[in-house]
Amino acid sequence: MPLIHWGPDDLLRRLDDVLAVYGAAMAYPRDLIFSRRSFVASHAARPGFRAVATLADDGTLLGFGYGYTSSPGQWWHEQVRAALPRPVYHSWMDDCFELVELHVSPEAQGHGTGQGQLTALLTGVPRSTVLLSTPEVPREASRAWRLYRRLGFLDVLRHFHFPGDERPFAVLGRSLPLDPPAPGKRRS
Repeated sequence: MPLIHWGPDDLLRRLDDVLAVYGAAMAYPRDLIFSRRSFVASHAARPGFRAVATLADDGTLLGFGYGYTSSPGQWWHEQVRAALPRPVYHSWMDDCFELVELHVSPEAQGHGTGQGQLTALLTGVPRSTVLLSTPEVPREASRAWRLYRRLGFLDVLRHFHFPGDERPFAVLGRSLPLDPPAPGKRRS
């Protein structure tokens, strides 16, 4: 399964495939998935944009991840900033890469695809921290949660509610650079 780096045009060219993987991985209804089309497309123009994709031999998109430099004025940045005490905000968000999406299609999960994508995406990011948000429930059974913990992500904010979403989220972060995984560690 080849893992490749994408530029903004690559993401936009495969936007339907990206949204299909996103929807399958998150088990979201179709109308919600495609309502995010313009958001995802606009993210490709953000400063510091980076993306990776995992493809099957036939070119089918199996997974993707992307992020960019988190900056004041961006919706997610402002929501998280408002919930953090000032010193915590500055230590985590003054020089931050925002991991916006990281998804693997259900049939490709459990084979190290997510860890490979996350590692490739964060390697060489010229920022001092990375932050992401992920649903709180069901974290114990979530491959994503296990991956983030295994790679050293810490709690920054817990049980946070973004406007328009009833689910609680956790904001997790870690310092950069990303250290390579220890030999022999199981990947998911």
